[in-house]
Amino acid sequence: MTRAFLSQEAAARYSQARIDAIRALGQMAEEHGAQFMVVAGDVFESNQLSAPTLSRAISALNAVPVPVFLLPGNHDPLDASSIFRSKAFRDQAREHIIVIADSSPVAVPGVANVEVVGAPWFSKRPGVDLCAQALKALEPAPGVTRILLGHGQVDSLSPDQAQPGVVSQALLEQALAEGRLQYVALGDRHSLTNVGNSGRLCYSGTPLVTDFDEVDPNKALLVELDNDACTLMPLTIGFWDFQALQRDINGVEDLAAFAQTLDAIRGQECSVLKVGFTGSINLALAAELDALLEAQSHVFASLKRRERTTDLAVIPDALDDNAIALSGYADATWKTLLAQAATDDTATDALRLMYRLAGGAGGNDTGRGA
Repeated sequence: MTRAFLSQEAAARYSQARIDAIRALGQMAEEHGAQFMVVAGDVFESNQLSAPTLSRAISALNAVPVPVFLLPGNHDPLDASSIFRSKAFRDQAREHIIVIADSSPVAVPGVANVEVVGAPWFSKRPGVDLCAQALKALEPAPGVTRILLGHGQVDSLSPDQAQPGVVSQALLEQALAEGRLQYVALGDRHSLTNVGNSGRLCYSGTPLVTDFDEVDPNKALLVELDNDACTLMPLTIGFWDFQALQRDINGVEDLAAFAQTLDAIRGQECSVLKVGFTGSINLALAAELDALLEAQSHVFASLKRRERTTDLAVIPDALDDNAIALSGYADATWKTLLAQAATDDTATDALRLMYRLAGGAGGNDTGRGA
């Protein structure tokens, strides 16, 4: 998975973390005695992967010590170009890697009386509720434990319930109540989410965080089914952290507090931050903020100013004039920009640059203020 805000070096580490997450899942399965693993869609970001990426992913899946069921989702649908149909996948994936190609119940290898039923995607935009279709021919099977693998948004959580592919929560709960299913594992929603009140209908989220708005990411869900009991245990898999922060900066104390916040973050090399700023500062403090962000950007996986939520007024004052010594053309340019800064953001940006180039960000306390 590519992320534009990551440098080439950080992106390589993030890509490796995704492979490491697969291996961590296998270790967790072994530690907790799991008998098989299910991935409810979007195994891959797309059907067009580089050969090295695919080979590394398959190698990690092959190392998982239990059967692994893979459901094609909207990112990797089972269409004509499906990566699951590719020769590379078929040649490299071992027998315990099982791709759900239709909605026929599949017995779990080595586990008696347990079946997996899937609702695979065959295109990026299905015209029907695929889970509902999978349930049509599914009759109760006394003595058999069934798990449905579905992908997509349930109607109770979907922002657009008119979409034809939205999954009916009521139909899933009815199938659970009738005993046709004992658990529904859902994918597509990247946040760990328990749907409804049955405790048997869940999104497990993502084993590695992928975006800033995910709630409780870096998780897998250990599900234990025993007769009429269903126990869920979230397991921490990934360790990357995406944070969207908002900070008020109006004086040197606020900047110092923000610097302390950055220093207190653990695992900075695996932390991705975007920060919005509000407040009113002079050029001296603006220069110090710029210098802090620049220095810390080399420590964090990514540290960027969040322009959409930034409303930080930079207002030059007398202390700024006293902090630098200019003459001739430079002084004239400085004064011209000062006159324009009140109404022109470009002029303010130019002043900030001049201030730094002239040595005004050298740590002179008399140049601080707001």
